[in-house]
Amino acid sequence: MAIDHALLVTPSAMGRIDAAAVASGVDGYGLMQAAGAHVAACVLAHYPDIRRAVVLCGPGNNGGDGHVAARLLSQSGVPVIRCGVPPKKGGDAARADAECDLPLRALDDWHPEAGDVVVDALFGAGLDRPAGPEIAALIDRVRNADTPVVSVDLPSGLSGRTGAPTGPCFQAAHTVTFAALKPGHVLMPGRALCGEMHLCDIGIPARLIVSDDPVWRNHEELYRNQLPTMSAQQHKYSRGHLVVLSGPLISGGAARLAAMAGLRAGAGLVSLATPPGAVMAQAAHLTAIMQRSIGDEETLSDWLEDDRLSGFVLGPGFGDLEKARGFCGLLAKSGRPVVLDADGLTAFAGRVDDLGKLFDGDVRLMVTPHEGEFRRLFPVLAGDESLSKVDRARAAAQLLNAVVIYKGPDTVIAGPDGRAAVNSDAPSWLATAGSGDVLAGIAGGLLAQGMPAFEAGCASVALHGDAGRRAGAGMTAEELAASVKSLPCD
Repeated sequence: MAIDHALLVTPSAMGRIDAAAVASGVDGYGLMQAAGAHVAACVLAHYPDIRRAVVLCGPGNNGGDGHVAARLLSQSGVPVIRCGVPPKKGGDAARADAECDLPLRALDDWHPEAGDVVVDALFGAGLDRPAGPEIAALIDRVRNADTPVVSVDLPSGLSGRTGAPTGPCFQAAHTVTFAALKPGHVLMPGRALCGEMHLCDIGIPARLIVSDDPVWRNHEELYRNQLPTMSAQQHKYSRGHLVVLSGPLISGGAARLAAMAGLRAGAGLVSLATPPGAVMAQAAHLTAIMQRSIGDEETLSDWLEDDRLSGFVLGPGFGDLEKARGFCGLLAKSGRPVVLDADGLTAFAGRVDDLGKLFDGDVRLMVTPHEGEFRRLFPVLAGDESLSKVDRARAAAQLLNAVVIYKGPDTVIAGPDGRAAVNSDAPSWLATAGSGDVLAGIAGGLLAQGMPAFEAGCASVALHGDAGRRAGAGMTAEELAASVKSLPCD
Protein backbone atom coordinates (compact mmCIF):
# COMPACT_ATOMS: atom_id res chain seq x y z
CA MET A 1 0.00 0.00 0.00
CA ALA A 2 1.53 3.33 -1.07
CA ILE A 3 2.02 6.01 1.57
CA ASP A 4 1.61 9.68 0.70
CA HIS A 5 4.87 11.11 1.99
CA ALA A 6 3.71 14.65 1.19
CA LEU A 7 0.54 14.89 3.32
CA LEU A 8 0.94 16.22 6.85
CA VAL A 9 -1.82 15.51 9.35
CA THR A 10 -2.25 16.92 12.82
CA PRO A 11 -2.34 14.55 15.81
CA SER A 12 -6.09 15.13 16.15
CA ALA A 13 -6.62 14.29 12.48
CA MET A 14 -4.49 11.16 12.93
CA GLY A 15 -6.72 10.11 15.80
CA ARG A 16 -9.73 10.38 13.51
CA ILE A 17 -7.91 8.37 10.84
CA ASP A 18 -7.17 5.60 13.36
CA ALA A 19 -10.81 5.58 14.48
CA ALA A 20 -12.05 5.49 10.89
CA ALA A 21 -9.77 2.55 10.12
CA VAL A 22 -11.14 0.53 13.04
CA ALA A 23 -14.72 1.52 12.14
CA SER A 24 -14.13 0.27 8.59
CA GLY A 25 -13.24 -3.19 9.88
CA VAL A 26 -9.46 -2.93 10.24
CA ASP A 27 -8.24 -4.79 13.32
CA GLY A 28 -6.97 -2.14 15.75
CA TYR A 29 -4.76 -4.61 17.58
CA GLY A 30 -3.32 -5.69 14.24
CA LEU A 31 -2.34 -2.07 13.60
CA MET A 32 -0.57 -2.00 16.96
CA GLN A 33 1.23 -5.25 16.20
CA ALA A 34 2.45 -3.83 12.89
CA ALA A 35 3.56 -0.57 14.52
CA GLY A 36 5.53 -2.36 17.22
CA ALA A 37 7.14 -4.59 14.62
CA HIS A 38 8.37 -1.58 12.67
CA VAL A 39 9.85 -0.10 15.85
CA ALA A 40 11.65 -3.33 16.71
CA ALA A 41 12.95 -3.63 13.15
CA CYS A 42 14.32 -0.08 13.30
CA VAL A 43 16.19 -0.82 16.53
CA LEU A 44 17.67 -4.05 15.17
CA ALA A 45 18.65 -2.48 11.84
CA HIS A 46 20.40 0.56 13.29
CA TYR A 47 21.84 -0.88 16.50
CA PRO A 48 23.13 -4.39 15.67
CA ASP A 49 25.49 -4.28 18.66
CA ILE A 50 22.81 -3.32 21.17
CA ARG A 51 23.39 -4.72 24.67
CA ARG A 52 20.03 -3.79 26.19
CA ALA A 53 16.82 -2.31 24.84
CA VAL A 54 15.19 -0.05 27.38
CA VAL A 55 11.54 0.27 26.35
CA LEU A 56 9.67 3.12 28.05
CA CYS A 57 5.92 2.61 27.84
CA GLY A 58 3.21 5.17 28.52
CA PRO A 59 -0.42 4.44 29.41
CA GLY A 60 -1.92 4.86 25.92
CA ASN A 61 -1.64 3.26 22.53
CA ASN A 62 1.86 4.67 22.07
CA GLY A 63 2.82 2.60 25.08
CA GLY A 64 1.02 -0.34 23.48
CA ASP A 65 3.33 -0.07 20.48
CA GLY A 66 6.20 -0.16 22.98
CA HIS A 67 4.91 -3.35 24.66
CA VAL A 68 4.79 -5.05 21.25
CA ALA A 69 8.28 -3.83 20.37
CA ALA A 70 9.62 -5.05 23.73
CA ARG A 71 8.19 -8.52 23.18
CA LEU A 72 9.57 -8.78 19.63
CA LEU A 73 13.01 -7.49 20.62
CA SER A 74 13.15 -10.03 23.42
CA GLN A 75 12.12 -12.81 21.05
CA SER A 76 14.96 -11.66 18.77
CA GLY A 77 17.47 -12.32 21.54
CA VAL A 78 17.93 -8.74 22.75
CA PRO A 79 17.93 -8.27 26.54
CA VAL A 80 15.01 -5.95 27.27
CA ILE A 81 14.15 -3.77 30.23
CA ARG A 82 10.51 -2.66 30.08
CA CYS A 83 9.64 0.38 32.18
CA GLY A 84 6.53 2.50 32.44
CA VAL A 85 3.02 2.66 33.77
CA PRO A 86 0.28 0.05 33.30
CA PRO A 87 -2.16 0.78 30.48
CA LYS A 88 -5.84 1.35 30.98
CA LYS A 89 -7.79 -1.88 31.19
CA GLY A 90 -9.69 -3.30 28.26
CA GLY A 91 -7.94 -1.66 25.33
CA ASP A 92 -5.40 -2.79 22.76
CA ALA A 93 -2.54 -1.46 24.88
CA ALA A 94 -3.66 -3.63 27.79
CA ARG A 95 -3.72 -6.66 25.52
CA ALA A 96 -0.21 -5.86 24.26
CA ASP A 97 0.99 -5.50 27.85
CA ALA A 98 -0.55 -8.84 28.83
CA GLU A 99 1.08 -10.64 25.90
CA CYS A 100 4.54 -9.38 26.88
CA ASP A 101 5.91 -11.58 29.65
CA LEU A 102 8.65 -9.14 30.66
CA PRO A 103 8.17 -7.38 34.00
CA LEU A 104 6.97 -3.77 33.80
CA ARG A 105 9.28 -1.81 36.06
CA ALA A 106 8.97 1.72 37.39
CA LEU A 107 10.46 4.46 35.24
CA ASP A 108 13.13 5.28 37.81
CA ASP A 109 14.20 1.63 38.01
CA TRP A 110 16.52 1.91 35.00
CA HIS A 111 20.11 3.03 35.34
CA PRO A 112 22.00 3.71 32.09
CA GLU A 113 24.75 1.39 30.96
CA ALA A 114 26.98 1.38 27.91
CA GLY A 115 25.26 -0.30 24.98
CA ASP A 116 21.73 0.67 26.03
CA VAL A 117 19.23 1.91 23.45
CA VAL A 118 16.06 3.60 24.65
CA VAL A 119 12.75 3.02 22.91
CA ASP A 120 10.63 6.05 23.76
CA ALA A 121 7.00 4.87 23.66
CA LEU A 122 5.76 7.16 26.42
CA PHE A 123 3.47 9.66 24.76
CA GLY A 124 4.35 10.35 21.13
CA ALA A 125 1.75 12.68 19.59
CA GLY A 126 -0.66 12.05 22.43
CA LEU A 127 0.74 14.74 24.74
CA ASP A 128 0.50 18.47 24.03
CA ARG A 129 1.45 19.78 27.47
CA PRO A 130 4.62 19.70 29.57
CA ALA A 131 5.55 16.29 30.97
CA GLY A 132 5.62 15.86 34.73
CA PRO A 133 8.75 15.94 36.89
CA GLU A 134 9.28 12.17 36.76
CA ILE A 135 9.41 12.22 32.95
CA ALA A 136 11.58 15.33 32.98
CA ALA A 137 14.08 13.59 35.26
CA LEU A 138 14.05 10.54 32.98
CA ILE A 139 14.73 12.69 29.90
CA ASP A 140 17.64 14.32 31.73
CA ARG A 141 19.01 10.89 32.67
CA VAL A 142 18.90 9.71 29.07
CA ARG A 143 20.53 12.89 27.80
CA ASN A 144 23.27 12.91 30.42
CA ALA A 145 24.13 9.29 29.65
CA ASP A 146 24.16 10.03 25.90
CA THR A 147 21.94 6.99 25.38
CA PRO A 148 20.54 6.78 21.82
CA VAL A 149 16.76 7.08 21.56
CA VAL A 150 14.33 5.57 19.07
CA SER A 151 11.00 7.38 19.46
CA VAL A 152 7.61 5.96 18.57
CA ASP A 153 5.56 8.42 16.51
CA LEU A 154 7.18 11.54 18.01
CA PRO A 155 9.80 12.18 20.69
CA SER A 156 7.88 12.47 23.94
CA GLY A 157 7.61 16.13 24.89
CA LEU A 158 7.36 17.37 21.29
CA SER A 159 4.13 18.86 19.93
CA GLY A 160 3.08 17.07 16.79
CA ARG A 161 1.06 20.14 15.79
CA THR A 162 3.63 22.92 16.19
CA GLY A 163 6.99 21.16 16.14
CA ALA A 164 7.92 22.91 19.38
CA PRO A 165 8.76 21.17 22.67
CA THR A 166 6.03 21.55 25.26
CA GLY A 167 8.65 21.22 28.00
CA PRO A 168 11.46 18.66 28.50
CA CYS A 169 11.75 16.59 25.34
CA PHE A 170 13.72 13.60 24.10
CA GLN A 171 16.30 14.09 21.38
CA ALA A 172 15.75 11.06 19.16
CA ALA A 173 18.29 9.49 16.84
CA HIS A 174 15.41 7.83 14.98
CA THR A 175 11.66 8.39 14.97
CA VAL A 176 9.28 5.75 13.67
CA THR A 177 5.84 7.01 12.69
CA PHE A 178 2.90 5.51 10.87
CA ALA A 179 0.54 6.24 7.98
CA ALA A 180 1.34 9.97 7.66
CA LEU A 181 3.80 12.55 8.87
CA LYS A 182 2.70 15.22 11.33
CA PRO A 183 3.62 18.92 11.08
CA GLY A 184 5.88 18.46 14.10
CA HIS A 185 8.04 16.06 12.09
CA VAL A 186 9.02 18.76 9.58
CA LEU A 187 8.71 22.08 11.44
CA MET A 188 11.72 23.19 13.41
CA PRO A 189 12.96 22.40 15.98
CA GLY A 190 10.86 19.24 15.77
CA ARG A 191 12.59 18.00 12.63
CA ALA A 192 15.96 18.13 14.38
CA LEU A 193 14.60 16.50 17.55
CA CYS A 194 13.16 13.60 15.54
CA GLY A 195 16.51 12.56 14.07
CA GLU A 196 16.15 10.23 11.09
CA MET A 197 12.49 9.78 10.14
CA HIS A 198 10.92 6.43 9.25
CA LEU A 199 7.37 6.60 7.86
CA CYS A 200 5.86 3.12 7.93
CA ASP A 201 2.76 1.47 6.47
CA ILE A 202 0.86 -0.44 9.16
CA GLY A 203 -2.20 -1.30 7.08
CA ILE A 204 -4.46 1.74 7.30
CA PRO A 205 -6.21 2.05 3.93
CA ALA A 206 -4.86 4.94 1.88
CA ARG A 207 -8.38 6.23 1.22
CA LEU A 208 -8.73 6.97 4.94
CA ILE A 209 -5.48 8.92 5.28
CA VAL A 210 -7.03 12.32 4.67
CA SER A 211 -7.43 15.55 6.56
CA ASP A 212 -10.05 18.30 6.46
CA ASP A 213 -7.20 20.79 7.05
CA PRO A 214 -4.35 19.47 4.92
CA VAL A 215 -0.83 20.79 5.01
CA TRP A 216 1.69 19.41 2.56
CA ARG A 217 5.37 18.92 2.33
CA ASN A 218 6.42 21.01 -0.63
CA HIS A 219 6.58 18.78 -3.70
CA GLU A 220 6.16 19.12 -7.42
CA GLU A 221 2.57 17.87 -7.53
CA LEU A 222 1.58 21.16 -5.87
CA TYR A 223 2.87 23.27 -8.76
CA ARG A 224 3.89 21.11 -11.73
CA ASN A 225 0.70 21.64 -13.75
CA GLN A 226 1.05 25.40 -13.41
CA LEU A 227 4.71 25.70 -14.39
CA PRO A 228 5.23 27.95 -17.40
CA THR A 229 6.58 26.08 -20.39
CA MET A 230 8.61 27.18 -23.36
CA SER A 231 7.88 26.42 -26.97
CA ALA A 232 9.07 27.36 -30.44
CA GLN A 233 6.05 29.67 -30.91
CA GLN A 234 7.06 31.96 -28.06
CA HIS A 235 8.97 35.22 -28.12
CA LYS A 236 10.65 37.05 -25.29
CA TYR A 237 7.67 39.21 -24.34
CA SER A 238 5.32 36.22 -24.24
CA ARG A 239 7.58 34.77 -21.55
CA GLY A 240 7.12 37.79 -19.32
CA HIS A 241 9.02 40.96 -18.50
CA LEU A 242 10.21 41.10 -14.88
CA VAL A 243 11.21 44.39 -13.31
CA VAL A 244 13.44 44.47 -10.23
CA LEU A 245 13.54 47.84 -8.50
CA SER A 246 17.09 48.63 -7.46
CA GLY A 247 18.40 50.64 -4.56
CA PRO A 248 21.14 53.28 -4.44
CA LEU A 249 24.70 52.96 -5.64
CA ILE A 250 26.03 51.29 -2.50
CA SER A 251 23.45 48.50 -2.37
CA GLY A 252 22.71 47.56 -5.97
CA GLY A 253 24.11 44.03 -5.72
CA ALA A 254 21.01 42.61 -4.07
CA ALA A 255 18.81 43.72 -6.96
CA ARG A 256 21.28 42.27 -9.48
CA LEU A 257 21.06 38.90 -7.73
CA ALA A 258 17.27 38.98 -7.88
CA ALA A 259 17.31 40.04 -11.53
CA MET A 260 19.68 37.27 -12.58
CA ALA A 261 17.62 34.68 -10.71
CA GLY A 262 14.44 35.90 -12.41
CA LEU A 263 16.10 35.57 -15.80
CA ARG A 264 17.33 32.07 -14.96
CA ALA A 265 13.82 31.12 -13.79
CA GLY A 266 12.57 31.68 -17.33
CA ALA A 267 11.41 35.30 -17.62
CA GLY A 268 11.86 36.43 -21.22
CA LEU A 269 13.19 39.84 -20.23
CA VAL A 270 14.41 41.31 -16.97
CA SER A 271 14.99 45.00 -16.30
CA LEU A 272 16.49 46.82 -13.36
CA ALA A 273 14.70 50.02 -12.42
CA THR A 274 17.76 51.89 -11.25
CA PRO A 275 18.11 55.30 -9.51
CA PRO A 276 19.84 57.76 -11.87
CA GLY A 277 22.93 57.95 -9.69
CA ALA A 278 23.50 54.20 -9.86
CA VAL A 279 22.92 53.57 -13.57
CA MET A 280 26.57 53.60 -14.59
CA ALA A 281 27.64 51.34 -11.72
CA GLN A 282 24.92 48.82 -12.56
CA ALA A 283 25.81 48.96 -16.25
CA ALA A 284 29.32 47.77 -15.42
CA HIS A 285 27.86 44.54 -14.08
CA LEU A 286 24.99 43.84 -16.49
CA THR A 287 24.77 42.17 -19.87
CA ALA A 288 21.54 40.23 -20.45
CA ILE A 289 19.67 42.33 -17.89
CA MET A 290 18.39 45.68 -19.14
CA GLN A 291 18.18 48.98 -17.24
CA ARG A 292 15.70 51.78 -16.86
CA SER A 293 16.55 54.95 -14.97
CA ILE A 294 13.75 55.40 -12.42
CA GLY A 295 14.26 58.07 -9.80
CA ASP A 296 10.79 58.99 -8.58
CA GLU A 297 7.14 58.02 -8.60
CA GLU A 298 6.30 60.12 -11.63
CA THR A 299 8.90 58.38 -13.78
CA LEU A 300 7.80 54.97 -12.54
CA SER A 301 4.14 55.79 -13.16
CA ASP A 302 4.90 56.74 -16.76
CA TRP A 303 6.80 53.48 -17.34
CA LEU A 304 4.00 51.39 -15.86
CA GLU A 305 1.83 52.41 -18.79
CA ASP A 306 3.76 49.76 -20.74
CA ASP A 307 1.51 46.75 -20.26
CA ARG A 308 4.29 44.38 -21.32
CA LEU A 309 5.80 44.75 -17.83
CA SER A 310 4.36 41.68 -16.17
CA GLY A 311 5.85 41.33 -12.68
CA PHE A 312 7.88 43.22 -10.10
CA VAL A 313 10.31 42.61 -7.26
CA LEU A 314 10.66 45.42 -4.73
CA GLY A 315 12.91 45.47 -1.70
CA PRO A 316 16.33 43.82 -2.14
CA GLY A 317 18.85 46.51 -1.21
CA PHE A 318 16.26 49.24 -1.84
CA GLY A 319 17.09 51.34 1.20
CA ASP A 320 14.58 54.22 1.16
CA LEU A 321 11.52 52.97 3.08
CA GLU A 322 9.26 55.92 2.30
CA LYS A 323 10.09 55.65 -1.38
CA ALA A 324 9.46 51.90 -1.20
CA ARG A 325 5.95 52.52 0.13
CA GLY A 326 5.23 54.99 -2.65
CA PHE A 327 6.57 52.68 -5.34
CA CYS A 328 4.60 49.76 -3.89
CA GLY A 329 1.39 51.78 -4.12
CA LEU A 330 1.99 52.41 -7.81
CA LEU A 331 2.80 48.76 -8.47
CA ALA A 332 -0.37 47.71 -6.67
CA LYS A 333 -2.47 50.06 -8.80
CA SER A 334 -0.94 48.54 -11.94
CA GLY A 335 -2.81 45.31 -11.25
CA ARG A 336 0.27 43.16 -11.85
CA PRO A 337 1.99 40.69 -9.48
CA VAL A 338 4.51 41.99 -6.97
CA VAL A 339 7.10 40.29 -4.75
CA LEU A 340 7.99 42.25 -1.61
CA ASP A 341 11.23 41.29 0.09
CA ALA A 342 13.76 42.84 2.48
CA ASP A 343 13.34 46.63 2.60
CA GLY A 344 10.03 46.31 0.79
CA LEU A 345 8.76 44.44 3.85
CA THR A 346 10.44 46.63 6.43
CA ALA A 347 8.76 49.64 4.81
CA PHE A 348 5.41 48.30 6.02
CA ALA A 349 6.37 47.41 9.59
CA GLY A 350 3.50 48.80 11.67
CA ARG A 351 1.53 49.42 8.46
CA VAL A 352 0.33 45.93 7.58
CA ASP A 353 -3.28 47.06 7.21
CA ASP A 354 -2.17 49.64 4.63
CA LEU A 355 -0.35 46.96 2.67
CA GLY A 356 -3.32 44.62 2.71
CA LYS A 357 -5.63 47.35 1.39
CA LEU A 358 -3.33 47.94 -1.57
CA PHE A 359 -3.70 44.35 -2.79
CA ASP A 360 -7.35 43.43 -2.40
CA GLY A 361 -9.09 41.37 -5.05
CA ASP A 362 -7.09 38.75 -6.94
CA VAL A 363 -4.06 37.34 -5.14
CA ARG A 364 -1.05 39.01 -6.79
CA LEU A 365 1.16 39.92 -3.83
CA MET A 366 3.89 37.64 -2.51
CA VAL A 367 5.89 38.47 0.61
CA THR A 368 9.06 36.64 1.62
CA PRO A 369 9.90 37.42 5.26
CA HIS A 370 12.57 35.73 7.31
CA GLU A 371 11.91 35.37 11.05
CA GLY A 372 13.05 38.88 11.98
CA GLU A 373 11.03 40.51 9.20
CA PHE A 374 7.97 38.45 10.12
CA ARG A 375 8.23 39.65 13.72
CA ARG A 376 8.46 43.27 12.62
CA LEU A 377 5.44 42.91 10.35
CA PHE A 378 3.27 40.67 12.55
CA PRO A 379 4.37 41.09 16.19
CA VAL A 380 1.12 39.70 17.61
CA LEU A 381 1.21 36.56 15.48
CA ALA A 382 4.92 36.05 16.10
CA GLY A 383 4.45 36.36 19.87
CA ASP A 384 1.62 33.82 20.12
CA GLU A 385 3.35 30.62 21.21
CA SER A 386 0.17 28.59 20.76
CA LEU A 387 0.47 29.02 16.98
CA SER A 388 2.62 26.87 14.77
CA LYS A 389 4.67 28.41 11.98
CA VAL A 390 1.99 27.16 9.59
CA ASP A 391 -0.72 28.87 11.65
CA ARG A 392 1.22 32.14 11.65
CA ALA A 393 1.90 32.04 7.91
CA ARG A 394 -1.75 31.31 7.12
CA ALA A 395 -2.96 34.15 9.32
CA ALA A 396 -0.47 36.55 7.74
CA ALA A 397 -1.57 35.47 4.26
CA GLN A 398 -5.19 36.22 5.11
CA LEU A 399 -4.33 39.62 6.59
CA LEU A 400 -2.47 40.67 3.44
CA ASN A 401 -4.48 38.76 0.83
CA ALA A 402 -1.09 37.49 -0.25
CA VAL A 403 1.04 34.40 -0.58
CA VAL A 404 3.50 34.31 2.30
CA ILE A 405 6.87 32.58 1.99
CA TYR A 406 7.91 32.45 5.65
CA LYS A 407 11.57 31.60 5.25
CA GLY A 408 13.85 29.42 7.35
CA PRO A 409 15.07 25.82 7.50
CA ASP A 410 11.36 24.95 7.55
CA THR A 411 10.09 27.47 5.00
CA VAL A 412 6.29 27.66 4.97
CA ILE A 413 4.37 28.72 1.88
CA ALA A 414 0.80 29.81 2.68
CA GLY A 415 -2.03 31.34 0.68
CA PRO A 416 -5.01 33.38 1.86
CA ASP A 417 -7.30 30.47 0.92
CA GLY A 418 -5.67 28.32 3.64
CA ARG A 419 -3.44 26.21 1.43
CA ALA A 420 -0.04 25.63 3.03
CA ALA A 421 3.14 23.69 2.35
CA VAL A 422 6.31 23.15 4.36
CA ASN A 423 9.64 22.91 2.58
CA SER A 424 11.97 20.74 4.63
CA ASP A 425 14.72 19.56 2.28
CA ALA A 426 16.68 22.70 1.35
CA PRO A 427 20.43 22.48 1.96
CA SER A 428 21.68 24.24 5.07
CA TRP A 429 24.24 26.30 3.13
CA LEU A 430 21.44 28.40 1.64
CA ALA A 431 21.76 30.41 4.85
CA THR A 432 24.14 32.95 3.34
CA ALA A 433 24.00 36.64 2.46
CA GLY A 434 22.06 37.26 -0.74
CA SER A 435 20.25 33.93 -0.77
CA GLY A 436 16.91 35.57 -0.06
CA ASP A 437 17.43 38.02 -2.92
CA VAL A 438 17.82 35.05 -5.25
CA LEU A 439 14.60 33.50 -3.95
CA ALA A 440 12.71 36.76 -4.49
CA GLY A 441 14.00 36.90 -8.06
CA ILE A 442 12.95 33.32 -8.81
CA ALA A 443 9.47 34.05 -7.46
CA GLY A 444 9.25 37.24 -9.49
CA GLY A 445 10.37 35.43 -12.62
CA LEU A 446 7.65 32.80 -12.24
CA LEU A 447 4.95 35.37 -11.47
CA ALA A 448 6.00 37.45 -14.47
CA GLN A 449 5.37 34.40 -16.66
CA GLY A 450 1.80 34.18 -15.40
CA MET A 451 2.11 31.45 -12.81
CA PRO A 452 -0.54 31.61 -10.03
CA ALA A 453 0.84 32.99 -6.79
CA PHE A 454 0.58 29.97 -4.47
CA GLU A 455 1.99 27.57 -7.03
CA ALA A 456 4.71 30.09 -7.89
CA GLY A 457 5.61 30.29 -4.19
CA CYS A 458 5.94 26.53 -3.88
CA ALA A 459 7.90 26.24 -7.12
CA SER A 460 10.26 29.11 -6.31
CA VAL A 461 11.18 27.61 -2.95
CA ALA A 462 11.80 24.25 -4.62
CA LEU A 463 13.90 25.77 -7.41
CA HIS A 464 15.86 27.78 -4.82
CA GLY A 465 16.74 24.60 -2.93
CA ASP A 466 17.58 22.79 -6.15
CA ALA A 467 19.94 25.62 -7.14
CA GLY A 468 21.59 25.42 -3.72
CA ARG A 469 22.25 21.71 -4.13
CA ARG A 470 23.66 22.33 -7.58
CA ALA A 471 25.90 25.16 -6.37
CA GLY A 472 27.18 23.07 -3.46
CA ALA A 473 28.40 23.78 0.05
CA GLY A 474 30.45 26.93 0.37
CA MET A 475 28.59 28.63 -2.48
CA THR A 476 28.13 32.37 -2.70
CA ALA A 477 24.88 34.06 -3.66
CA GLU A 478 26.34 34.82 -7.09
CA GLU A 479 26.96 31.12 -7.62
CA LEU A 480 23.46 30.36 -6.34
CA ALA A 481 21.83 32.73 -8.84
CA ALA A 482 23.89 31.24 -11.66
CA SER A 483 22.74 27.75 -10.61
CA VAL A 484 19.01 28.40 -10.91
CA LYS A 485 17.77 25.95 -13.49
CA SER A 486 15.67 27.12 -16.39
CA LEU A 487 12.27 25.52 -16.70
CA PRO A 488 11.78 22.62 -19.13
CA CYS A 489 10.63 23.14 -22.68
CA ASP A 490 7.71 21.37 -24.33
